[in-house]
Amino acid sequence: MLSFTTALVLATSAAATAQTQAQSMDELIAAAKKEGQLTTIALPHSWCGYGDIIAGFKAKYGIEVNELNPDAGSGDEIEAIKANKGNSGPQAPDVIDVGLSFGPSAKKDSLIQPYKVSTWDSIPDSAKDAEGFWYGDYYGVLSFIVNTDIVKDVPKDWADLKKSDYANSVALAGDPRVSSQAVQAVYAAGLAAGETDPVKAGEAGLKFFSEVNKAGNFVPVIGKSASMAQGSTPIIIAWDYNGLSWRDSLNGNPPVEVVVPQSGVVAGVYVQAISAYAPHPNAAKLWMEYLYSDEGQIGYLKGYCHPIRFNDLVKNGKVPQEMLDKLPPAAAYEAAKFPTLEEQDAGKTEITTKWDSVVGTNVQ
Repeated sequence: MLSFTTALVLATSAAATAQTQAQSMDELIAAAKKEGQLTTIALPHSWCGYGDIIAGFKAKYGIEVNELNPDAGSGDEIEAIKANKGNSGPQAPDVIDVGLSFGPSAKKDSLIQPYKVSTWDSIPDSAKDAEGFWYGDYYGVLSFIVNTDIVKDVPKDWADLKKSDYANSVALAGDPRVSSQAVQAVYAAGLAAGETDPVKAGEAGLKFFSEVNKAGNFVPVIGKSASMAQGSTPIIIAWDYNGLSWRDSLNGNPPVEVVVPQSGVVAGVYVQAISAYAPHPNAAKLWMEYLYSDEGQIGYLKGYCHPIRFNDLVKNGKVPQEMLDKLPPAAAYEAAKFPTLEEQDAGKTEITTKWDSVVGTNVQ
């Protein structure tokens, strides 16, 4: 048992630490408010709940948000940083939200600066830069999007897609020779076959789709919401957030189920970073604190993008039940794998160069 003196010292130390942390956050808020503005880029309000997230940040801190080019892509965001190195005006972005590959390359080119948010430890190591230059914010996993008007017994795992029940039913949401979403679907099938080496996973994924094609189940059409609703591609392998959005927009006509497979759960992640030349660096840091707080992370979930801290939020009972009820079971995401860039590149090369020779069908 601790002595009274020891306990008092520990309690005093803990209180001092908490006070320092609170003062640090207060100082950040004050500095951000003094700057008075945050400049974002490439954040359409309909994407991942960003409309409400931006509104929530403005309401909480009273900081104006200058939104540049909402429809820009990741490459455009990087170019905007480069083009505004010496510019402190309204065209210089403070923060970026980009595809995973752009994080390491922006760090290498000294275009971003490090900052570790207070919830840093609950971000998976595989989805963040160890030095804090970039870190995952949200992700999707490859899922089976199913028209249950046509498919009564929905597939539960990759191997099911070879069953005769699914003749002329299975489509990818892109051409696997050029589409990242489709490449990752093939890669996921390879992981489900038990391979861990990325090249072998690519080989196994190609073999799997060759077998699905030979079984007469593969439809060489790029699957979309419309083709699923019409019944020409009643099972589409796509990111879960696309499927959940399709489900809501179709509004039961036809009914749609989004199934996360039992194995080979592959996550595609986007990352946040602060510009090395941010005109409003404190507002940028406060924006990151907001995005990675429970409130900000749940904001992503409202837009059907799984926040990077999803498992931590669920474990601690922070996600409202009504929100969980709209999603595939939370347990299905616990096994999600976040392939590194090196793994993605190795698998991609195998898949894109050998699809024609191994699977032999032209997806268009």
